[in-house]
Amino acid sequence: MPDYIKFVDSIKRKTGIDLAAYKEAQMKRRLTSLYEKKGYKNFLTFFEALDKDRDLMNEFLDRMTINVSEFYRNGKRWEILQTKIFPKLLANNKRLKIWSAACSTGEEPYTTAMVLSNHIPLSQIAIQATDLDENAIQRAKVGIYPERSLAEVPDEMKSKYFEQQNQFYKVDDAIKKTVTFRKHNLLKDTYEKNFDLIICRNVMIYFTEEAKDQIYQTFSDSLRSGGILFVGSTEQIFNPGKYGFETEDTFFYRKK
Repeated sequence: MPDYIKFVDSIKRKTGIDLAAYKEAQMKRRLTSLYEKKGYKNFLTFFEALDKDRDLMNEFLDRMTINVSEFYRNGKRWEILQTKIFPKLLANNKRLKIWSAACSTGEEPYTTAMVLSNHIPLSQIAIQATDLDENAIQRAKVGIYPERSLAEVPDEMKSKYFEQQNQFYKVDDAIKKTVTFRKHNLLKDTYEKNFDLIICRNVMIYFTEEAKDQIYQTFSDSLRSGGILFVGSTEQIFNPGKYGFETEDTFFYRKK
């Protein structure tokens, strides 16, 4: 569809976001439903509107970045992080450098801080959290979530680190202080180095194989030797050696 190709090119020029790196059928379907809902007839008229309307552009970014997250998502994996991964990492270094990439609305980095608080004081925890969507980052900084986002949070952590406000729950300020949020494009921006742990879950499934290759290799380059990459439960890496990884546990990969 030529108008979609033109749309992809226009969006890349305007925002730096490369929609061609996302699986085309999924992305096209998602964005078509958005522009039809807004009353536009095709991608070209939709881009003309996006170019002029900041609120519409924000809605478009929200739609393409799929902000679906919750605390302690796939709880067994966080148990492995707590009982196996963190003790190994902390044996070498008590000040871990941690990055929660594509962090959406903040549930993942805040969960990481809660899990790590079982080993070291919150005052020693510093987590970098990034996402492409500025709206998601703003919501993460506020730190207020609906009850359904807390479905998998252990009772002890829920009472310790959340304050109920009507139908919502607010993350404790002590947890919020451990996380620094900023905007970052995984496909375009530079990555810092020497991380002990990189967490990137439930976003790679939306990328093409070429984009995944690029990101996994750059994650590997950003980890120190012995550092860990923690991926989502549908994102097992079947050829970890290609990126200099060894399997540490299911969905955890250690840089050689």
